[in-house]
Amino acid sequence: MHPLARIGAYSIIDAGAEIGADCVIETNVRIYGFTQMGEGNRICHGATIGSQPQDMSYSTSNAKPLTIGNNNVFRENTDISHGIKEEHGTVIGDNNYFMIAAHIGHDCILEDNNIFAPNAILGGHVELGHDVYMSGHTAVHQFCKIGSLAMVSGLSAVVQDVPPFVMVDGHRAEVVGLNVVGLRRAGFSSEERKAIKQAYKILYKSGLRQNQAVEKLKASYSTKPVQEIIDFIGTSTRGLVSHR
Repeated sequence: MHPLARIGAYSIIDAGAEIGADCVIETNVRIYGFTQMGEGNRICHGATIGSQPQDMSYSTSNAKPLTIGNNNVFRENTDISHGIKEEHGTVIGDNNYFMIAAHIGHDCILEDNNIFAPNAILGGHVELGHDVYMSGHTAVHQFCKIGSLAMVSGLSAVVQDVPPFVMVDGHRAEVVGLNVVGLRRAGFSSEERKAIKQAYKILYKSGLRQNQAVEKLKASYSTKPVQEIIDFIGTSTRGLVSHR
């Protein structure tokens, strides 16, 4: 543990845990020994970081690490599992914000600048891009992928992959539009936003099969955001969410 980290009363840090400089660990926090944490993270009251995966096959002999980057905030009663089945374990990037009672399952991979509202949860092996907004009481099925700058509306259940830049909503989440506000805040130009909109019209409303729509996107657009959509579809394993 770095000497510049601050530890609150009644917190427990297991042997083997690595805590970087300028981390603030508040009261009644539990950090388990498989955790490797960078600098400037804030762990609030009652959070459990690097906890045992909720998987019936788990044993300490097959445990994998939880690796956390820099400047993340884990609010009260957040729970983050360490890994079990993938060598990389659970990986969390930089500048993510987890509100009260968020849960990240084992072997998830999260990039940077994501926001989890209260009680947002990810099952195991979920992959999240950057700048994703998970609204309150959302649940993501294991092995799903969620693309960058997507927004999941409150109380939604995600059981298939969510492509980049869209908003999804519903008990079985469906695309309901683009995350226009998020795209503007991220500095996407009007031309890029227009290309994204047209790409999703081809993908969801042209009547083409998905592979035909992808080929049309490849032939029609050369912009980076559309290429990101194409690349995301190429890595999808659970199929894409449908369009309302």
